[in-house]
Amino acid sequence: MKLSVLQENLAKGLSIVGRAVATKSTLPVLSNIMLSTDQGRLKLSATNLEIGINCWVGAKVEDDGSITVPARLLSEYVGNLPNDKIDMELVLRTHTLNLACARVKTNIKGIDAEEFPLIPVVTDKPTLVIQPELLKEMIAQVAFAAATDESRPVLAGVLASFDGAAGTFTMAAADGFRLSVRTASLPNGAGAKLDVIIPARTLNEVARILASIDTANDGAVEITVTPNKSQVLFHMNDVDVVSRLIEGQFPNYQQIVPKTSKTRSLLTTADFLRSTRRASIFARDSANVIRLSLTPGDEVAPGRLTINATAAEVGDNEEEMDAIVEGEAINVAFNARYLADVLGIIGTTQVSLETASPSSPGVLRPAGSEAQFTHVIMPMHVTR
Repeated sequence: MKLSVLQENLAKGLSIVGRAVATKSTLPVLSNIMLSTDQGRLKLSATNLEIGINCWVGAKVEDDGSITVPARLLSEYVGNLPNDKIDMELVLRTHTLNLACARVKTNIKGIDAEEFPLIPVVTDKPTLVIQPELLKEMIAQVAFAAATDESRPVLAGVLASFDGAAGTFTMAAADGFRLSVRTASLPNGAGAKLDVIIPARTLNEVARILASIDTANDGAVEITVTPNKSQVLFHMNDVDVVSRLIEGQFPNYQQIVPKTSKTRSLLTTADFLRSTRRASIFARDSANVIRLSLTPGDEVAPGRLTINATAAEVGDNEEEMDAIVEGEAINVAFNARYLADVLGIIGTTQVSLETASPSSPGVLRPAGSEAQFTHVIMPMHVTR
């Protein structure tokens, strides 16, 4: 293998695939990144056997070949090289990669590429084609609600529902305390009806990659589920992400969403978020509880929301904000962090909050886009 590549392009490619490198593994080769030539370009690959990432980088290839080298060593070294051309040459006999950049030269010992696990390439027709900005938004509004522990594997994933007949794509995640559901209408349909559970970590990696690559020219992201429903492939501009799917039955989340409410409030999202964050400073010393008091308006005064948090040994915080409150006055308590999480990704100027009783879940929806996004947050039971 002999080629030349720009330091800037190689560093960016290494940062993209580096997150898939295994941090703890009994197989030394999984701590490596594979470098190989592929149709006149340099291909970088990394996998931890649950997620694999391929990234193609423009290069001037003289001789084909492949080698795996320690990921951390290569990434740190390339990141500290001058912004110049890097010449690479593989000494096949010793599995040594020679690098030369400006007046800097080094040799890195590697492992034969034959020992590197094959990252599957899905050649089937895409299950779904979606614009990157929409996919990033959907991931941001859903993946944070997935469970972070593995005690119930299905809750550490995001349910992805493809419905070609309805032309919709829905993502849903729940951790037992909150539920996020985002639905998008797709003009080209979404193939056959299909439900799969994608690890939330995989979706977060896809969103991270989309934020770092240029999707302006080749914007569409192709999502393909393998026929046996064991893996999913995300094909982006010069990057492929392959991930295992989670086996199991996702809970029927539609049963969790309350069908009725006694109080509906319309609030300014930014003000509500700032007030929640201020209250959370006190709430973190009292089980993260913040109390909301919603009072309908009358002919003289507008409706209002009062937010209160109390920590016995620290102090308390209380503030009011105007709101449009329809229905009954109500007092309800929520987890401050959960509330701040959803308010931070609502994406609209105003948000609606629907409540039925102090012991019933609260439902938050973006004003004007209620049909697209629904977030359910469980109440906290407190004694006053």
